[in-house]
Amino acid sequence: MQNLLLLRTSSMGDLIHTFPALSDLARARPDVAVSWLAEEAFVDIPGLHPQVTRTIAIAWRRWRKHLLQRRTWCEIAGLRRTLGATRWDLVLDAQGLLKSALPGKLANGPLAGYDAASIREPLASRFYQRRYPVSRQLSAIERNRQLFAAAFGYQYSGAPVFGIRAGARPDWLPSAPYWVLLHATSRDSKLWPEAHWQALAHALQAQGLATVIPWGNAQEQQRAQSLAAAIPGALVAPKMRLRDAAAMLGHAAAVVGVDTGLTHLANALDVPLVAIYTDTDPALTGVVETARAANIGHAGVIPAVDAVLAVLARCRGAA
Repeated sequence: MQNLLLLRTSSMGDLIHTFPALSDLARARPDVAVSWLAEEAFVDIPGLHPQVTRTIAIAWRRWRKHLLQRRTWCEIAGLRRTLGATRWDLVLDAQGLLKSALPGKLANGPLAGYDAASIREPLASRFYQRRYPVSRQLSAIERNRQLFAAAFGYQYSGAPVFGIRAGARPDWLPSAPYWVLLHATSRDSKLWPEAHWQALAHALQAQGLATVIPWGNAQEQQRAQSLAAAIPGALVAPKMRLRDAAAMLGHAAAVVGVDTGLTHLANALDVPLVAIYTDTDPALTGVVETARAANIGHAGVIPAVDAVLAVLARCRGAA
């Protein structure tokens, strides 16, 4: 077996966009064992793919706030020992940022990644021994697939295959079929109006679907509770780890979400899905559109409830 250290630390959507490249690699090079360096908040994500044998946590988001503390430097030293203890046949930086290239230099193996013209931080490419050109005009998923193929010398074809499966159905979910309302995102400009969510929930309730509303922080919990108060029978999900969120999404009859990591996770789990975009371009960062998944909207446009319902009906009909 060959040992690959994959550097893709954050964010959740970026990690999920790497899965199809791993599926390509598994078909072309089943002799490659993949270890994945990921931010501690996302360590549940890499292990959803069967090609990943080990996840190594990095805590840069936390460390950078406490660089003067002894504990921080002890943890950095521990990571350095971990990365240096294995002889890696290849260390592949699929992120192309200084924050991913620098820990790659701590690893015991040749470091590879995008060339300077292919990434947002060209300085990162100076750390690589091997560099590969990949157009920045491609989707994130296609860029990953091309990088992996170039690094390992194979050709790929066909639609992206995420290759992951949900875990066991959580006991707290409703016994009836349910849909998941993914309202939370990284900035307010990506939100969909609460009144739209309420109207959508009422329409889906009339179709026999219970509403489940997850959250990730105190502000999102408050919004989830506000939405649930206006939606009869809606269930606010408990606080959960990402692997439990994957199980919740994977057993849903439908998912509707804004531009957020859990929406991409639902896409990877191949459930009927509509992804709502109000502030970004889905052509570059949207979900992979299939018969069961679709993007709607674009920057500066708030999709109407009826339009979302129509797209979701089509996606559910293909299930």
